[in-house]
Amino acid sequence: MASTAFLKDFHHVASIGATDNKGVDRQAATPEDGQSRAWFAQWIEDAGYALRVDGIGNMFGLIEWTPGAPYVLIGSHLDSQPLGGRFDGAYGVLAALHAARRVDQQVKQSGQPPKFNLAVVNWFNEEGGRFAPSVMGSSVYAGLFDREEMLAVTDLRGATVRDALSEIGFLGSDEAPEPAGYAEIHIEQGRILEREGIDIGLVDSSWYTQKLDIEVLGEQSHTGATAMADRHDALVAAAKIVLMVHDITGDFDDEALVSSIGQHVVEPNSPIVVARRVHMVADLRSGDPEIVRTARAKLLRDIEALAREHDILINVKDFDIRPIRYFPEEGVTLSEKVAANLGFSSRPIQTMAGHDSVAMNTVVPSIMMFIPSVDGVSHCEREFSTDEDMVKGLDMLTDVALELVHGALDADGAQA
Repeated sequence: MASTAFLKDFHHVASIGATDNKGVDRQAATPEDGQSRAWFAQWIEDAGYALRVDGIGNMFGLIEWTPGAPYVLIGSHLDSQPLGGRFDGAYGVLAALHAARRVDQQVKQSGQPPKFNLAVVNWFNEEGGRFAPSVMGSSVYAGLFDREEMLAVTDLRGATVRDALSEIGFLGSDEAPEPAGYAEIHIEQGRILEREGIDIGLVDSSWYTQKLDIEVLGEQSHTGATAMADRHDALVAAAKIVLMVHDITGDFDDEALVSSIGQHVVEPNSPIVVARRVHMVADLRSGDPEIVRTARAKLLRDIEALAREHDILINVKDFDIRPIRYFPEEGVTLSEKVAANLGFSSRPIQTMAGHDSVAMNTVVPSIMMFIPSVDGVSHCEREFSTDEDMVKGLDMLTDVALELVHGALDADGAQA
């Protein structure tokens, strides 16, 4: 069965960069990411499709039925977070490969070339774990980020995106295909579908995102010889900021705001030196932009007061602000009909996380779909979705892609 081949491929890719606890560690442009990209390229070659790699490392497997026509893109990303899950991103790429093969077979059997061609895409650096910002490759493709600026971004060790992609052999120079539409299947990374017993989530909008780049500057000194009253400890102040960012959610209704500080870089990071500098990124998200703005304003006031209290300098900059993006209603309706035809239950849902589909939705009509996540866990090794749910998502993506290549949505997002 076709689903057996898909599951075999999925579980094989999960072995690339596999961790001891059944997760994966395939951060962008690492050797492990390079291995998964080489596998993708070989799959495309074996299928007889054309491969293109553009100047930011996005990979496209092209199926051309109608010469000169634009392409409906389907896919996601193969890179992961450090010690991440094996489903996030990779599932969408593997589902897209097998959906494309199914669509290709149906088109050839019909003898009628569709309005649009089809391309499977593996976007570069969706996760942003090694190189910030996240959703990099699709945002460059969509014109939201400048390619040269992104190629110059460095990781914590000083390696640039350009050099890292070159090292693994995937800094391409091919022209990216012209898009006509986009569709992506993904794990939910939340509990709603599992809690309600729903098969498919139909994403209608994304949450507002606001990040803060925070630099705490104290003074380096000896941990044993410097009197407590004489210290200007950047890490102590930074720890209080971590709690501020966490506690700010309590000022609003339950689940109205989520916040975190995920990255924390301490200098000089010596066991006998009081920290002189801490760099971190705060992440605030809500379905209501005003809630994020209110939280941001309070944090800025509290951080300013903290700097005075500790007699240190704290620099805060706005970083990676992403507005709410609304997906085309016609695309949601189309997906709802596909689900019903397949006998699957579905419901509209928001995405709190960022995805390549959010970037793509700024340039072409885009469809985003979720399958359930067990316990709502993601970005960790315990992340899990069942084979049964993955196959349902594959069926959804196949039929949605077939509708899209036949022109189900026009350029304005309205049904043709």
